[in-house]
Amino acid sequence: MFQKVEGIVIRTTNYGETNKIITIFTHEKGKLACMARGANKPNSRLSAITQPFTHGQFLIQIGSGLGTLQQGEMLSSMRYIREDLMVTAYAAYMAELLDKSTEEKQPNPYLFELFRQSLDYLNEGYDAEVLTYIFEMKMLQVIGLRPELSSCANCGSQEGRFAFSVRENGLLCHRCVHIDPYHFPLSPAAVKLLRLFYFFDLSRLGSINVKPQTKKELRTAISLYYDEYSGLYLKSRKFLSQMEEMQKLLGEKKADD
Repeated sequence: MFQKVEGIVIRTTNYGETNKIITIFTHEKGKLACMARGANKPNSRLSAITQPFTHGQFLIQIGSGLGTLQQGEMLSSMRYIREDLMVTAYAAYMAELLDKSTEEKQPNPYLFELFRQSLDYLNEGYDAEVLTYIFEMKMLQVIGLRPELSSCANCGSQEGRFAFSVRENGLLCHRCVHIDPYHFPLSPAAVKLLRLFYFFDLSRLGSINVKPQTKKELRTAISLYYDEYSGLYLKSRKFLSQMEEMQKLLGEKKADD
């Protein structure tokens, strides 16, 4: 059975000298794996359409097992993403998080749109670090995690100063932080953004301007939560952390010079 689907390439693996197995997250069918025969050959008509992060229309022969890619029409190459190594690292992390959090052939149009919009914003040059935090917060419900962010996880208060508690699964107000000695203090700005990223519609994203210290708070809170509850080990996360550290060191060296 042949079917035309809209999708984005999230993973590629070389198979033999000339073939690829690609994983596409599609709007209509969810995650699909398929063979792209000859995609690694010079001048192959499948070469461009099977590059990571490519958004396109794909004609796939779908069966009970591995599908076969017949042809594709590119909608966006996401060129900016692939030309910037740092942005590529963020996109690869999003793609692996999506891949590891979903099963094959489980349609989820909302998730497809979330991923597509995230890549579009990355490709347009928006703050990759902040976009990644938004994507991580949106993915929590997909993997079955629901931190309490609208009020204190202990007393239900919506007023006061807040900290983040991994143990208590969300925010704790200043009156309740004593119940978790390992709570992580958050600035009002970080609390506001955690809530915003979790609840708001990504399509309404405007300009992004987040201070470095606030980004650091967000990174720590989100990473601690994922490490504790997600059960996911992502190679791209380790690589991204190394890239971020390298970028930080280069920035400090440039400042010193």
